[in-house]
Amino acid sequence: MNVTERRIGLEQEFFLVDEEGVISDRADEFLQGCHLMAEAQGCNPGYFVPEFVKCMVEINTPPAYTGTELAKEYLNNLKLAIAVGRQMGLRLYPLSSYPLHIMPVMRDKPNYHIQARTVGYERFLHAGKCTGTHLHLEVPPGVIDPRVAVAYNSTAAAREELLNIYNLATALDSALISLVRACPFYEGVAIGLASHTIRYRGSQTFGWEGVYTHLQPVGGLMPYADCVESLVEQQFYRYYAWLEAIDKAGVERHKFWEAGGSLLRSAWNPVRLNRLGTVEIRCIDSNYPSVILAVISLLEKAAHRVRREQLTVRPVKGLHIFEWSSDRLLVPDFEYLNGDLLYAAATEGVKHPQVKAYVDSILQFAIADGGEGAKYLTKLRNELDNYQTIEAEILQEFTPAIAQLSVEEGLRIVRECCDKLEAQVAWLDSEHPLATLDTEVTLSNFTCS
Repeated sequence: MNVTERRIGLEQEFFLVDEEGVISDRADEFLQGCHLMAEAQGCNPGYFVPEFVKCMVEINTPPAYTGTELAKEYLNNLKLAIAVGRQMGLRLYPLSSYPLHIMPVMRDKPNYHIQARTVGYERFLHAGKCTGTHLHLEVPPGVIDPRVAVAYNSTAAAREELLNIYNLATALDSALISLVRACPFYEGVAIGLASHTIRYRGSQTFGWEGVYTHLQPVGGLMPYADCVESLVEQQFYRYYAWLEAIDKAGVERHKFWEAGGSLLRSAWNPVRLNRLGTVEIRCIDSNYPSVILAVISLLEKAAHRVRREQLTVRPVKGLHIFEWSSDRLLVPDFEYLNGDLLYAAATEGVKHPQVKAYVDSILQFAIADGGEGAKYLTKLRNELDNYQTIEAEILQEFTPAIAQLSVEEGLRIVRECCDKLEAQVAWLDSEHPLATLDTEVTLSNFTCS
């Protein structure tokens, strides 16, 4: 198995704002400008795409063979988008929620209306008030079949790699939530929780009202798969849960299929199989490039080590951290991962001792793979006791805590975040971005302070 042939890809969502920081619905005009500039520069315009609301855009990268290559593509596309925005009096706001109240305008497309009718329009609008970053880990070609989830004619080695990457991505969920928490304000209120996780994923167990609170098979974290057969069963279980939900909402099933719905397109889970041939990780807040580059490095190294050492990834009951041997990576069991650990990650984050120990073990596992970005991850691990998320850095400005964010303060935060995004894109070396993380490892370079 040649692990160097596996690629990694990225999608990041951004809010579009004007120069005052006010939310803007000019996404179509902005994207047209990006397409024209991309074509003029000989770049692919297809990496600048609309989202389901008109105040949000998505910037993607082509699949890359290394984290450094991916980071270069990501920064180059950000530079282009920022330049287009400047010409139009528009800016990209990079954090996971807009800090003030907004009423997003949904695009008039059948697939969005079906989703909104099924979960409820008001509940579905939470998805238009949160932005995320999606990382794609490629699996062996042809092993994912959009019709049946896992191809019948795939090799045993390909299926085993898929299973281990899927379980690894699942095991990383709470660590990624903890490390990349971005904006503390949601609808003008500091809710003290990871707002993107709360308002998008939701949870009946913890009373989190989000898009998929009552449809966890469709939008919550799904359990580990102990074999390929259980992974396939999981996909069909989710698919039929979604079909039952649209039935209850009075949506005719043929409309879902006519709008492009299918087995794999009924999944909005934090970890899902993607028809592109990847395991897609969707639990990451939108954040500054420095944070995203660190996540790229972490995921690339963890996945590369699992593949290179052909580790079998399996959960163990009672285990709260990553532990590994010559042929196995043991991870926390699902009941703990999606229960106490998720709750701690979404409330206290890395300040919680169990979350800290779990994150520390993951960083230790990834660091051993070496390469560009490893020194930064080592520095991050050594400073976990004092680690502050972007969310925490912003909150430091408001001591004592405020109950309601004023419009003036909210717009100031938005403008400052746009400034920091543009400064980071200019500062990071697009030729060797992960090496830049290694040589400039002071965490204060990357925070909001």
